[in-house]
Amino acid sequence: MSEGNRKVPRRIAQTVLNSLKGGVVPRIGLPFIAVGRKNEIEALLHDVDIIAEGGASFRFIVGKYGSGKSFLLQTIRNYVMDRGFIVADADLSVDRRLQGTHGQGLATYRELIGNLSTKTKPEGGALSLILDRWISGVMNDAVKESGLLPNDPGLADLVDRKIHEVTSSIGEMVHGYEFARLLSAYYHAYLEGNDEIKAKVLRWFRGEYTLKKEAREDLGVNILISDEDWYDYLKLFASFFRLAGYAGMMIMIDELVNLYKIPNSITRQYNYEKILTMYNDTLQGKAKYLGILMGSTPQALDDKRRGLFSYEALRSRLAEGKFSSDGARDLLAPIIRLEPLTAEEMFILCEKLAEMHAGLYGYESKLTEEDISLFIRIEYERIGADQNITVREVIRDFIELLDLLYQNPSLSVAQLLDSDSFSYAKSEAVSDEKTEEFAEFTI
Repeated sequence: MSEGNRKVPRRIAQTVLNSLKGGVVPRIGLPFIAVGRKNEIEALLHDVDIIAEGGASFRFIVGKYGSGKSFLLQTIRNYVMDRGFIVADADLSVDRRLQGTHGQGLATYRELIGNLSTKTKPEGGALSLILDRWISGVMNDAVKESGLLPNDPGLADLVDRKIHEVTSSIGEMVHGYEFARLLSAYYHAYLEGNDEIKAKVLRWFRGEYTLKKEAREDLGVNILISDEDWYDYLKLFASFFRLAGYAGMMIMIDELVNLYKIPNSITRQYNYEKILTMYNDTLQGKAKYLGILMGSTPQALDDKRRGLFSYEALRSRLAEGKFSSDGARDLLAPIIRLEPLTAEEMFILCEKLAEMHAGLYGYESKLTEEDISLFIRIEYERIGADQNITVREVIRDFIELLDLLYQNPSLSVAQLLDSDSFSYAKSEAVSDEKTEEFAEFTI
């Protein structure tokens, strides 16, 4: 086995292993365990280049529970932050939708803005940092450009003009006038050291004002971000972030299945209509420097009774053409359907996890390549594994195996794999084709 993963910092290794064992995707450390998905990542990074040039993109990442859908989204999240993008991500739920009558759309907006992340602040909550960095950057550029000293009155005029250039550009967009006024208010509060006004502007940007009267008294603006127009403000933020020195903005919305679960058909349709609006904007050039990724299960997309394809305007735009097949997928289409990792890819992933586990707990791994191969064969030979097995299940089982071996040094790999908890997975009901496939799988 290679020694590369033994260099993983213990803090990152702990987070990665705990997250995977708990069935969730870690926010950090993904490059250490990235396996497969090379073609999907390349296709999505092509979109990133287009966004950075002033374009926009919209993709659906479709896969079963535990198939690696969220993992791919998080991997792209890390890639684009390294490329100077700002990322906002949110999971939909009962209380967070794209459209609602009781603030569910606004709740999604609040989650997205609360999770704003940059390379230097990847854990979220980066809005104030972004605004402060923007103002500081404008001031530094003005000093370099003019040669004036920081306390020279002429410098303040130059900075004002540069700030005005940004706010004027934003002001021409839908809802841009108020947005620009608030950017200007934040700038002046920054100069004056008025933290109270800065906090109020941030509160407005985060969609936390509920009464127009309160916003008017505090900030002099007469509108609030609402369920109906929150997406317009994301477009404003994308354009502003570009002007503030970032490459663009990537929005990631996962768990689209929660729209599929909405019992009321009219409410579902309104949510699908919001997706259509966002999709059309990106394809028609109405959004700039903006990428949107949405994660969905196959059923939530394909079901013509309740899924996205129940909304004819979406189905006609998103349905695959006649030539795509499992062996020849169009990764430039709006929908990227994830295929299961191969047994070879799972072997590499397990090998990486074994090295990471040994490095975290400071022991010499007893696992051989034959042990890992046997484990994978047992997992993949379960009854129905060809249809139902997921990366999440295999990883959880493998980390449990590693934990047991570490805590029980007297046990051998063979003993654990032959135990009742694993032997049930050995199925004689596997098809001949499947048996032959794994018989040929040797490392």
